[in-house]
Amino acid sequence: MQTLTDLPNIGLTLAQKLEQVSIRTPQQLIETGSENALIRISALENSGVCINMLYALEGAIEGVRWHGLSTEKKEKLKEFYQMFTNA
Repeated sequence: MQTLTDLPNIGLTLAQKLEQVSIRTPQQLIETGSENALIRISALENSGVCINMLYALEGAIEGVRWHGLSTEKKEKLKEFYQMFTNA
């Protein structure tokens, strides 16, 4: 079975944050989605959420380094992040 750290962009620190919010497998991350995963992580003390974390989560779901996300996908994520941080 694949672990979270087997996914692109997911290092030990981000994997630990995901596990703290009950996302323990790649499949659970896919089912949760990058935006909902970020919302859940943001509830942690010293969560460190940022736009790059959102990109990293989406890239992990898509199986690519976050730099490889399409411009359209990055714009959509950026819009979500701006709404989320201004809420």
